[in-house]
Amino acid sequence: MRLTKIATFPVLLPLLAGPALAADSIPDALAAPGTVPVLTAHAEGEQIYECKAGSDGKLVWTFREPKATLIADGKIAGKHYAGPTWELNDGSAVVGKAVASAPGKTANDIAWLKLEVTTHRGSGGTLADVSMVQRLNTVGGQMGGPCDRAGDSRAMPYTADYVFLRKG
Repeated sequence: MRLTKIATFPVLLPLLAGPALAADSIPDALAAPGTVPVLTAHAEGEQIYECKAGSDGKLVWTFREPKATLIADGKIAGKHYAGPTWELNDGSAVVGKAVASAPGKTANDIAWLKLEVTTHRGSGGTLADVSMVQRLNTVGGQMGGPCDRAGDSRAMPYTADYVFLRKG
């Protein structure tokens, strides 16, 4: 019995230390020195792509917009959509612009991002003083393969963690 407990400890350690390990794995390009987290929300949704002519005239899948539900503390906290925009149930919202990226962990995972907040909406609320957003721990969302007809659209399921940061 004692041997079983000792043998399971290495399996449980990453689960117990999850947040600390995740913080250590943020690529340098996405670091946001001088900021503190305001909220971390898990997103579940899809990345939507449209079949369009690329610069060479050939049809390619082009990212159009995200559509996701934001979950914090086990509850629906808001939504994420084109802009890119994050809007919380408290009425606060931010729009961001990507300033850095790092590849996802697999070829099927969309990139991790650091986004600078360019616009605030709502009066007060959780996102009122947010200046930066990090998209981390992405799973899925990457569109692959050929597209055959201009105007077609497809949605690829994805999950990610969004960390909302303020200067601090």
